[in-house]
Amino acid sequence: MASNHTFDIVNEIDLQAMDEAIVQARREIANRYDFRGSAAGIGDFDRKEKLLTLTADHEPQLDAVIEVLISKMVKRGVDPRVLDRQKIEAATHKTLRQVVKLKSGIDRDTAKSVQQHIKDMGLKVNVSIQGETLRVAGAKIDDLQAVIAELQARPPAVPVQFTNFR
Repeated sequence: MASNHTFDIVNEIDLQAMDEAIVQARREIANRYDFRGSAAGIGDFDRKEKLLTLTADHEPQLDAVIEVLISKMVKRGVDPRVLDRQKIEAATHKTLRQVVKLKSGIDRDTAKSVQQHIKDMGLKVNVSIQGETLRVAGAKIDDLQAVIAELQARPPAVPVQFTNFR
């Protein structure tokens, strides 16, 4: 029997589900009456760089494109907090363009705040930062389940998943 049980806290994006959400959003944008004859749309999705380009005629329309994308992401189980909207730029023919980065992994500052939050719970668990993941180890499975329940009740700034439960 193992003396220590562990699990990892990660932030991973299901790129297949994201692809499907983008295809569905493009289809809805193409069919919606309020987007007809406009430059509103979702450009290419760079899976390697995790970049997405959105275009629209004006800012409210750009926000509407984002709302359509988010609704399709939620239906596919992709957390909208992975979207990191960049600065809006002027594009050709008096249109706007916005690049959206998909955040994956847990950055150092967020990892430290999650680590501190777990330590403040007062459970006998060890939390170590391993690159873009956090490893939680403890002798009791109940303590690890309490950590998971706490992080689900009060989620951090980034979406997290729990993997490698041993």
